[in-house]
Amino acid sequence: MTRRTTARTPLAAGLALALAAASIAGAAACGRARPVLQVYTWSDYIKPALVARFERERGCRVVMDTFESNEAMYAKLKAGATGYDLLTPSSYMVSLMHAQGMLRPLDHALLPNLVHVDPEWLALAVDRTMDHSVPYMLVVSGIAYLEGRVADVVPSWRMFGREDLRGRVTMFNDMRETIGAALKTLGYSINSTRAAELAEAETLLLEWKKNLAKYDNEQYKIGLASGEFLLVHAWNGDVFQVRRERPEVRFFVPEEGTIISCDDLVVPADAREPELAHAFIDFLHDPAVAAENTEFIWYLCPNKDSYPLLPAAIREDPGIFLSPELRAKSEMIADIGAANALYIAVWDRLKSSR
Repeated sequence: MTRRTTARTPLAAGLALALAAASIAGAAACGRARPVLQVYTWSDYIKPALVARFERERGCRVVMDTFESNEAMYAKLKAGATGYDLLTPSSYMVSLMHAQGMLRPLDHALLPNLVHVDPEWLALAVDRTMDHSVPYMLVVSGIAYLEGRVADVVPSWRMFGREDLRGRVTMFNDMRETIGAALKTLGYSINSTRAAELAEAETLLLEWKKNLAKYDNEQYKIGLASGEFLLVHAWNGDVFQVRRERPEVRFFVPEEGTIISCDDLVVPADAREPELAHAFIDFLHDPAVAAENTEFIWYLCPNKDSYPLLPAAIREDPGIFLSPELRAKSEMIADIGAANALYIAVWDRLKSSR
């Protein structure tokens, strides 16, 4: 399963170059003898200027390596990759890694900024005591479309069933996200383990597939910006980046509820610089830093004291700050254990169908 296969990359190549430049500059400033923090994360997931600032303040060098999916990250680590000090897996993967002894317990004495973590979001976290993980960014799934090109828009997942949009629609190439959207449409949990409910979801997805151009996690942003696609399954932060180039792009969270993913900050059990990793976690949860980072990548850091520092455009956007009603209907992806085989079977049949 791929949660977000570098979905931000196509429109953010410049950001990646800027991040690389910041890292190189930091290396020159810090010198080779300075400690090195090795971070393994999603593409374009922190403002480069903030990385450079941390390097200056700590007298260190930060080296960023990126992964395309939680599973790719997990597989690389299980295959023996070492040397990473900080990771940003999604919460369901954090649960698995913790159960397998892959994560180091966190020292809260080194993390005074944890007091700023939003308790409302922490209540939904897999690690509510932040024993081994700290929430970093919230990612909301929904639907984006081109205003003026799509008529009679209804804020529902059932928009994927619109035959008049055939060939101009995409859904995520992501097992849990896409099956989860169908489950939500039918009034079921995105973490359902009931075969009958998954069978209903499969039937619905087969109907929707007739309208799809493809399943995709990467190119939908470019396709939406160019007008090739008119309606797409999308992550909120990606859409807000596209909107900078195409103002008529609109985004909604379906009325049935949605999938909220949380990427967490964790320290591997074999980290070489655990104290520096703690310092970086604490730095990222400084309210001013969290606000600046959110404004740059347009994903929300669940840091309650950063919210007043955000521009009104972010604070007032219902695709970032969900209404209480939509939040109550939405869920986070959970590790479903052996039931994952049911999802794989549905997904394989869906992808191979014509």
